[in-house]
Amino acid sequence: MNETNFNLEDRTFHFAQSIRKYCKNVSQTIINIQDIKQVVRSSGSVAANYIEANEALSKADFIYRVKVCRKEAKETALWINLIDIEDKPELNLVKSTLADEAKQLMLIFNAIIKKSA
Repeated sequence: MNETNFNLEDRTFHFAQSIRKYCKNVSQTIINIQDIKQVVRSSGSVAANYIEANEALSKADFIYRVKVCRKEAKETALWINLIDIEDKPELNLVKSTLADEAKQLMLIFNAIIKKSA
């Protein structure tokens, strides 16, 4: 594994970890609980599928896994933005940072897909 792959594995892991930390501070309303479950799953899937991509059995498998990463990052951005934090405005900066990181990851995965195709 080269250094670039390791850094992105590390980055996606820390992204999933940051999502979990953020969710611990969000109000546990009935609606938020469902959105939190979804964002935790999708953010973890970004990291897990990137690990799978680096262990791909073929180029096609690699591209497929990276496409899944991109899809899950996009989904994570949706769930982050759906979580209601109106009662905790101090979380706005963290929410914005996480949504931006999801978008950055989507762009990175898109570039990987284009270069690999």
